Amino acid sequence: MSFDGLSGRPDRFRLSRRGFLAGACCAAAAPVMTPVTFAAAPGDNRFVTIVLRGAMDGLDLVQPYGDPDFAALRPKLALTPDKGLLDLDGFFGLHPAASSLMPLWKSEQLSFVHAVSTPYRNQRSHFDGQDILESGGADKSQKTGWLNRALAVIPRSDARRAIDINSSMELILTGPNRADSWSSQSNFSLAEDEMAFLQRLYAGDPAFAQAFEEAVKTDQETDLLYGDEKRGAGIADMAKLAGGMLREDYRVASFSINGWDTHVGQSANFSKAAGDLAIAITALKDALGDDAWQKTAVLAMTEFGRTARENGTNGTDHGTGGVALLAGGAIAGGKVMGNWPGLGDGKLLDERDLMPTGDVREIAAAMLYQQFDIRPNNLTSKIFPGLDFDEDSVFLKG
Repeated sequence: MSFDGLSGRPDRFRLSRRGFLAGACCAAAAPVMTPVTFAAAPGDNRFVTIVLRGAMDGLDLVQPYGDPDFAALRPKLALTPDKGLLDLDGFFGLHPAASSLMPLWKSEQLSFVHAVSTPYRNQRSHFDGQDILESGGADKSQKTGWLNRALAVIPRSDARRAIDINSSMELILTGPNRADSWSSQSNFSLAEDEMAFLQRLYAGDPAFAQAFEEAVKTDQETDLLYGDEKRGAGIADMAKLAGGMLREDYRVASFSINGWDTHVGQSANFSKAAGDLAIAITALKDALGDDAWQKTAVLAMTEFGRTARENGTNGTDHGTGGVALLAGGAIAGGKVMGNWPGLGDGKLLDERDLMPTGDVREIAAAMLYQQFDIRPNNLTSKIFPGLDFDEDSVFLKG
């Protein structure tokens, strides 16, 4: 079909249904460099996942300076409280680049779980590791995201079909249940008459009409959030968008922070990534506001940890055990949880990696159980197949 609906000039461009569905929605979503995915759920509780892509070094973020073998493994990377490390509990300390998180630690709205991993072992591929982290299985057999599957079993939640307005939807929220995707830079800038034209044009096309309606609605919500402010693609912009949307209708959000693959020159590169993580959490808290933050649980997790020993290029290589971070008013804060395996002879996995003593999926399951009242049998069969879950989990608040 040829038309000049917007320009007045015939045959200005040719528009097909398929092309318009992709084009209009991508225009609303583009650029997609920093996608944030959302889903609606009943109730006031919120849950946010942050995927730390690149294999975050948990031994650098939360350093076991009290372990007598730590300093010998990391002569250049290990810190102590008298060299800037922020003491947490007399054994572990927080990397100074994340110092802006300390007020949350002191108010018991921040915790860490050490020596955790997914079931992924021995291959050390970022792609495979992230697939398993986001799909929630013991291997790559799961093709949908565990957070998407969770949407189907949240009590009192109506089934909603999927909408994809962005080809960069994260695997964790990909699946048959509805989740929207939006970019912190998205801005639907068409004039009112142009919008009306597009609505009339495809009024008889239910798929387009719904996609367009949802894009317009989401854009209006972000207009209220940003006002006349410039929309950016930085970490703070992404977290602000997530917090603003969660403060309104949405109850589940996910986004990612890159930059954790620190094979070379880890001191500088890790400091940048750890600072980004701290910015994301504090910006998310500010955007949510105090009331919503008290009902929020944030889980930051990575595909696997890094080697216990430094390498020859002042970095670390792909490992196994790592750290997960919990934040928010709804979490059991002020603790470094997990079963510490030690770093001495015979205590490392394959004589190179931090031995994992916990499954990061247990933390995610506890948050879903606490925030959305998802029943244990659904957690261990539909969301995380094969996982054991204890209703008295130490990760639950109170």
